[in-house]
Amino acid sequence: MKVPDSIMRQAKDASLPVTIRIGKSGLTDAVVEELDGQLNSRSLVKTKVNRGLFERDDLKKVWSNLAQMTSSHLIFARGNVAVFWKNR
Repeated sequence: MKVPDSIMRQAKDASLPVTIRIGKSGLTDAVVEELDGQLNSRSLVKTKVNRGLFERDDLKKVWSNLAQMTSSHLIFARGNVAVFWKNR
């Protein structure tokens, strides 16, 4: 799937606020529901995981699982931050 350049620029913009934080409870149903709800009201959602919660290799799995569970696309990930996009 081709992501529009304008969406990619917005996703990489540092001024896009983090609206979901994954804390010590980890990836819970509440996190998935919150991400899904936010994606229904806006096109881009920036998510951040607390440092040390997951190993670096496991983060890729976390991001892809979140995208799959919310029917969204992971369009940008760097370290413990990811941006999801839902094409409406």
